[in-house]
Amino acid sequence: MDDFGYGKPPETGWAKMVTELYVHDLAVSHRFWVDIIGFRIAYQRPGERFMYLERPDGAQVMLYQPVAHPGAAPDPVSQPRCMMQLFVDTIDPITEALESHRWPVLRGPEDVWRRWGDRLGGKREIRLSDPDGNLLLIAEDIGERAL
Repeated sequence: MDDFGYGKPPETGWAKMVTELYVHDLAVSHRFWVDIIGFRIAYQRPGERFMYLERPDGAQVMLYQPVAHPGAAPDPVSQPRCMMQLFVDTIDPITEALESHRWPVLRGPEDVWRRWGDRLGGKREIRLSDPDGNLLLIAEDIGERAL
């Protein structure tokens, strides 16, 4: 699908829960999520300033730029609203894209081991913000080990 067509439902099927992000500039957010993070447009509604994005691994996110309507109350969403976690097979392509686009990384890449019951689970992680200040942790699995 070209980025200007309306598209179709996600090729990977509908996720059970999908985050919809209110964004300040849909074009800027599109470049971040597609060019750097590796999503593609499944479908969009340009007149409504809405995009439904997916990755080949099944991750999905929606982007929406609220349209100001005369006489309507101001948009109550003006600050960052969430932190998301995206698990990928490898963070290397995203790390390389971040570097080539000179996108700031808040932390990482770093290996982090967290206790899960009687085991430690390892992730290689990077933390960054999207253009609207929403936090994003991107991680790849690096294995498990006993305590």
